[in-house]
Amino acid sequence: MAPIPGYLEIARKRTFAGALDWPGWCRSGRDEAEALATLVAYGPRYARVVGGVAPQFEPPADVSAIEIVERLTGNSGTDFGVPAVPPTSDSQPLDSAELERLIGLLQAAWGGFDTAAEGVSGMELRKGPRGGGRDRDRMIAPVLGGEQAYLRELGGTLPKMADSDIQPQLIAVRDTAIRMLRARAAGDEPTVGPRRTRPFWSLRYFVRYSAWHAPDHAWEIEDRVIR
Repeated sequence: MAPIPGYLEIARKRTFAGALDWPGWCRSGRDEAEALATLVAYGPRYARVVGGVAPQFEPPADVSAIEIVERLTGNSGTDFGVPAVPPTSDSQPLDSAELERLIGLLQAAWGGFDTAAEGVSGMELRKGPRGGGRDRDRMIAPVLGGEQAYLRELGGTLPKMADSDIQPQLIAVRDTAIRMLRARAAGDEPTVGPRRTRPFWSLRYFVRYSAWHAPDHAWEIEDRVIR
């Protein structure tokens, strides 16, 4: 098997390991070794998420299959528990074939979360050691909020919907994101308003981040099911 290009995002208390070509396959640990070991351990779970669109993905047997090509300096977001620094290669342009591949992986990640959430409807989820933790519906709401925030970082906007049900809102924000990805890839860049002080996310980084967030919550749901 050819080496899998990977990267590390290293902060003071936490490190993320990710695969450059496989957005969504990104896990963390207290140090480099733990992050890489966790990444490999989650390889089969990632394969189940993307298998419908990327049957060629083969989970590696051990960390020796991951070739670290970039080490990033993390920040407070990294230590908080989110991958907060984009790899350098995420600024590269996308051709149409690569864009559609990434969109397929992103949609698979979203679908993996939806399947996990639907699969535990009405089931009891394990609480934390002190009785804390979120139930199913409280896990779904942050995913919607996250996808709405990521859409703004892509340069898209979504009008408020009268429907308070989460699922129609998820569908709307995801559809808007896909349209925005294709529009920006075609050269239609969003206008930077006077209140915005930072650049919009690159297309690759948007896919990487959103594709990480959805499975992260899906796997949390799966791990907390009381069987």
